[in-house]
Amino acid sequence: MNGGVMNPQSAVLVANVALAWFLAGLIWTIQVVHYPLFARVGREGFAAYEQAHAHLITMVVGPAMLAELLAAVALVALRPRGVPAWAAWALIALLAAIWASTAFIQVPCHNVLSRGFDADAHARLVSTNWIRTVAWSARALLLAWCGWKALEAAAAGANP
Repeated sequence: MNGGVMNPQSAVLVANVALAWFLAGLIWTIQVVHYPLFARVGREGFAAYEQAHAHLITMVVGPAMLAELLAAVALVALRPRGVPAWAAWALIALLAAIWASTAFIQVPCHNVLSRGFDADAHARLVSTNWIRTVAWSARALLLAWCGWKALEAAAAGANP
């Protein structure tokens, strides 16, 4: 910060931290509460429930994931002092794992479930969603560490 104005590098780091922790909290809620409760909806209304879920959750998670992607790319380009390049690229790799898991595993499971409850698709959704849960948690923790390193670098620069 300079005269109360946040520099672009700090703003990008703060955006990454905020988005990662929001999405980590959201995925933990989905993993531990929401997805397991799918099995209790009942077969009769499940297809409509799943379709509503997919529509509504996309309205919450879609914009956040897009913002997270932009922020992650910006972090590589505008990396704050103290944040190692390997960390910025590791954050991109974790994001790639999240997007790939979403596109190639979770979305197909939801597509099957949108036609009605399927125990195998549900079990696969719950078990494979750990990929995203772990990856988003790792992003959040790594970004917290990056924030610490950036603060250390800023403090060292202010007190040579």
